Amino acid sequence: MQESQNIEYKEIWKDEFLKWIAGFANASGGKLYIGVNDSGETVGIKNVKKLLEDIPNKTISALGIIAKVNLLRKSNLDYLEIVIDPSSVPISYKGAYFLRSGSTIQELKANSLHRFLLKRLGKTWDDLPCDAASLQDIDLSAIEYFFLKAIKSNRISKTANTKDLKTILENLNLITEGKLKNAAILLFGKNPKKFFPGAIFKIGKFISGDADLRYQDIVEGNILEMADKVLVILKNKYLVSPITYEGLQRVESLEIPEDALREAIFNAIVHKDYTGSPIQLSVYNNKLILWNEGRLPDGFTIETLLEKHPSKPYNKTIADIFFKAGFIEAWGRGISKIISDFNKSNIPIPIFETKAGGIVVQIFRNSNDELYDELNDELNDELNEGQSQVYNYIKNIPGLMAKAISKQLNMPFGTVDRHIRVLLKKELIERKGSKKTGGYFIKR
Repeated sequence: MQESQNIEYKEIWKDEFLKWIAGFANASGGKLYIGVNDSGETVGIKNVKKLLEDIPNKTISALGIIAKVNLLRKSNLDYLEIVIDPSSVPISYKGAYFLRSGSTIQELKANSLHRFLLKRLGKTWDDLPCDAASLQDIDLSAIEYFFLKAIKSNRISKTANTKDLKTILENLNLITEGKLKNAAILLFGKNPKKFFPGAIFKIGKFISGDADLRYQDIVEGNILEMADKVLVILKNKYLVSPITYEGLQRVESLEIPEDALREAIFNAIVHKDYTGSPIQLSVYNNKLILWNEGRLPDGFTIETLLEKHPSKPYNKTIADIFFKAGFIEAWGRGISKIISDFNKSNIPIPIFETKAGGIVVQIFRNSNDELYDELNDELNDELNEGQSQVYNYIKNIPGLMAKAISKQLNMPFGTVDRHIRVLLKKELIERKGSKKTGGYFIKR
């Protein structure tokens, strides 16, 4: 047999191999053979009798576990088989934790160690107490928003919101050891970023490449209302809603299936590692790229996500609240719903990948170049060259005043001012903000 996840060969015994035994115990168990070379050939060992006594004693004293040590013989050569069962509790060796991965042994550190210990304890990160937080950090309007959604979805009782705040949070399983859980602050906190800097959602508009960032938005606040805020910004600023007619009825449908886009955003929020970087949504002319830091469940691959699979949320408590609010299902059907909606809209289905320590979803836009061509043709009929130039600049870099636009376009201020007045009159742009700090934005 070749070395594998559950098989390791060593020609001689060394006490440092106790970390291999710990690694097997922390994974799915395995067998360590002493007296066998890397090719699986038996080379034999000496002092077998002593090792038969020493190895079990050392595994108990150094690791606190019992390993079965069997004496085997092949071609008149003695060798040992050490059988290690998986442990239900974390096993350390000299204060360090090791894990068998493939045919190697890995020392767990930082985030990987944290995740491993939580998993062994049957917890997820969002279940941990947020020591610095108190009830004063909870936003009551976020609680009201949750109950409005949860009662409407028939997943919570209408009387559940008649109790005091602490009792409500206890009933929602958001208090542990008398303290608010991390999930409570993320879901209902007044300022989650104060405790978790990665609890934000970044949106950026890119034109000719990743270095060409034209403008961006950052969505902060509790993660329960985050998806709604993100969608409002996307619909008003980043995406197109072409107008069609069904009979005499005017219909404005988002170029991307809205329910599918919302589902993808929910997935990114619910399954994010909030000890890491912000969620990032990059908007290009032909596609969107959504990235959130996190990991697939153990044993899952991208292919697993694309077929029927059980729900294994990265943040169990957060997922439970999103389920009660009616935002997600508890059956692992989110990806299949996204694919179904895109198929119905005759748009290429999104591409799902693991990349840069997270999950990436590439979402294609619906004939976006053609939509922009139609809009630009329409505008070109309405505007002269100078007006189009000013309009397109405001579209790409919104929020600037006339003086700044004049400087950037190298166009006389008076000319820019005249063009802006025309655009305002045609209701193509609008001015927002104060006289000193405001600027111009696209209206249609």
